[in-house]
Amino acid sequence: MTEQPDVIGVRRGMFGARGTGDTSGYGRLVRPVTLPAGSPRPYGGYFDAVVDRLAELLGADFDDCVPRVVVHRDQLTLEVARDALPRVAQLLRDDAELRFEFCAGVSGVHFPDDTGRELRAYYPLMSITHGRRIGLEAACPDADPHLPSLFSVYPTVDWHERETYDFFGIVFDGHPGLTRIEMPDDWVGHPQRKDYPLGGIPVEFRGAQIPPPDERRAYS
Repeated sequence: MTEQPDVIGVRRGMFGARGTGDTSGYGRLVRPVTLPAGSPRPYGGYFDAVVDRLAELLGADFDDCVPRVVVHRDQLTLEVARDALPRVAQLLRDDAELRFEFCAGVSGVHFPDDTGRELRAYYPLMSITHGRRIGLEAACPDADPHLPSLFSVYPTVDWHERETYDFFGIVFDGHPGLTRIEMPDDWVGHPQRKDYPLGGIPVEFRGAQIPPPDERRAYS
């Protein structure tokens, strides 16, 4: 039986902005914010073989380590419990039938209305040996924004985890040098979170003083 999509919030207007004048012409648009549901078998293509082999390797721990499998727009995503993330990643990398040798980085996502799972990290994996692609996703709450680092499994995530920490505030435990990589060290907050305020901070660029976004243009 197919699960229903997760409804994690409501978006008003085209972009969800609040507390400002709407200039898009879509101010009365109201729609739910949904995430893809878990997918039933068969998943199709090589996806079944990947999930079956991982289930064989994890044994009785599979459901706890991988609580949900999602196939959306021809992409397989394994939603992994955060404590199991390094274990699952290492199995995917080292097993001869899986051999996902390459991780292309990590992307952060912020869903402020998804209580207990507000912050997500998404890792795209590639098997060069078998010509396959999948994704790993792990979530953590705003109140405890910690995920285990995958640096020991995939050293390529070094700068990507730093960037995700910098912009979203996810703390990757075990990372060898988790410092800001884009913003100044004394910067307050994490600019790509959806609750980060727009405006109020002037920017200096090549000697020019650029006013903050909320002062650059006015609508009446």
